[in-house]
Amino acid sequence: MAIMTALALPGCMRTSGPVAVAQPQGDLDSMAYGAAHAPAAAAVADSGGGAIGALRSAFAAAPRGSDAPLSVAYPEPVPLRYDAAYHLDAGDRLRVVVYGQEGLTNTYAIDAGGSITMPLIGTVPARGRSPAGLAAEIGARLRKGYIRDPSVAVEIEAYRPFFILGEVAAPGQYPYVPNITVESAVAIAGGFAPRARRDRVTVTHTDASGSGRFMVPLGTSLSPGDTVLVGERWF
Repeated sequence: MAIMTALALPGCMRTSGPVAVAQPQGDLDSMAYGAAHAPAAAAVADSGGGAIGALRSAFAAAPRGSDAPLSVAYPEPVPLRYDAAYHLDAGDRLRVVVYGQEGLTNTYAIDAGGSITMPLIGTVPARGRSPAGLAAEIGARLRKGYIRDPSVAVEIEAYRPFFILGEVAAPGQYPYVPNITVESAVAIAGGFAPRARRDRVTVTHTDASGSGRFMVPLGTSLSPGDTVLVGERWF
């Protein structure tokens, strides 16, 4: 019996040895570095993104002092719109909102005659008007026996197309995009043809003052309804 007891005792000591050492190691860490810290593995598991997730978690938990990097947000560029001074014409598509009147709020296209047609008030001339001017006209017509105090807003949902002709791969009609240049228009039309003149083009522009043709460089901005003519070089 004494021999069996002597043999079992060392085995128990060997089994409990690592467990007894683990606790003092944590106490030493506390004495050397202060309060115990969460294991790094927990940060990685909570981040949900491996090493990159762990860095994000550490950055979020770190105190932000005066020397800490600031997060800078860069807004997306907003395209220039011509709604305020823009003169409407055939091909423009408008969103007309009459507040509180779902039956009147809709998208309306300006027809070839330069007008839109709405319920109750019928045909309303739009050509040459600004969106604000058209909204005022619609409100005035609704006020005459239909709605006591209408509130109307008009915005441009899609501009009328532009046209590109001459020495390009695919001449024709294309949807207008705000801030488009002549060079971009040529790219949309498939690029220059082999014999195209590549330095200047002719643009026909029409506005309230009339129509005119202008020789312009490729960086010139286009307006809705403009016609671009790419000429042929002679050498």
